[in-house]
This record gives sequence, C-alpha cells and structure tokens, in this order.
Amino acid sequence: MSGWEVFQIWLGAFLTVAIFSFMYKDNPLYKAAEHIFAGITAGYYVALYLDTVVYQQLWVPVTHNGRVWLIIPGILGIFMFGRLWPKLTWLARFGLAFIMGTTAGVFLASELHGNVLGQMSGTMQIQQVAGQPNYVLTALVVIGLLATLIYFYFSKPHTGVLGVTASVGIWFIMVSFGAHFGYTVMGRVSLLIGRVYFLYNDWIGTMR
Repeated sequence: MSGWEVFQIWLGAFLTVAIFSFMYKDNPLYKAAEHIFAGITAGYYVALYLDTVVYQQLWVPVTHNGRVWLIIPGILGIFMFGRLWPKLTWLARFGLAFIMGTTAGVFLASELHGNVLGQMSGTMQIQQVAGQPNYVLTALVVIGLLATLIYFYFSKPHTGVLGVTASVGIWFIMVSFGAHFGYTVMGRVSLLIGRVYFLYNDWIGTMR
C-alpha cells in the first residue's frame, strides 16, 4: 500500500470519527467535517452540472450542431443568477416560472402513468402469493384502499360508519408510515455498518 493510499484512509477515518463525535456533543471537529462535506458536495455538483448540462447540453449543441434555439433556455438560466442582486431579482422569476411549469407537467404525467394508473391496476386485480390467488390479501388491499380514501374525504364529518371507516384508514396509514420508516432506518444502518467496517478493516488494518 502506497503512502498516498494510507493518507487517504487516515483522512477518511478522521472525517468519519469527527462526524461520529456529534453523538457526544456538538464540537469544532464535527462542524469542520460538516463544512468540508457540504463544500465538497457543492463543488462536485457545480462541476457536474457545468459539464453535463452547460457544456454537453448547451455549448456543444449550439456551437457544433447548430441548435441555436437552445440559447433561449440558456438565457433563462442566466436570469436565475438575478437572485444574487436585489434589483435584478425580477429576472429570476422568468426562469423559475418556466422550471416550475415544465417540471409540474412532466412529473404529473410520469406520476400518473408510473404510480396512479399502476396502483389502480394492481388494486383491481386478484392478489397472488407464490403464484396462487389469495382472496384474503385481495380483500385486505381493497379495504385498506377504501378506508384510506375515506379518511381523506373531508366533505362530511367523520361520524358513524364514516368515522369508523376513517379510523380503520388511520391504521393502514400508520402501518404504511411505519414500513417506510423501517426501510429508511435499515438504509441508514447499512451506511453505518459500511463506515464501521471501513474503520475496522481499512483504518485499523493500516496499523497492524
């Protein structure tokens, strides 16, 4: 192992331990590691966007492929920097309005086809387990769907049968939130295991 590789391992170990030090209390080492991480991340994404967006999708098409019309979104992008000067803030509104409008349209269509229609299709089909139809699971899916939708039906007070159904919907929502939270925790624990493995195997391994 070269000296440069050893230096990289020790630097990574130092930053990892500095981040973990926040579990004790807020301290200058943690703040320094946090600022380094934020700065490197910002610098990386600036360089990434300059190469993949400004250069590859604007400069090259305009100068080499003759797609001059791309100058218009380029100008809108430049207008976004008007937020840095109070007197030119109004220029940024053109770029923001274009981005919000196109993003809303694209995501609305993608969510509709990717999630809404897919979920509707999956709900209206017989659920299967191990390749065999499972009518109990199908009934559970339908009940959960209807109860959850009724919970978000606010045109009438949730009293009587409507209130009982809405209460059932709350249980299904909580189960869903719990599953998503557990999945998130598992992902974070996986990251923690990776860093602990790095400290034990790579960092301590350089001192053996």
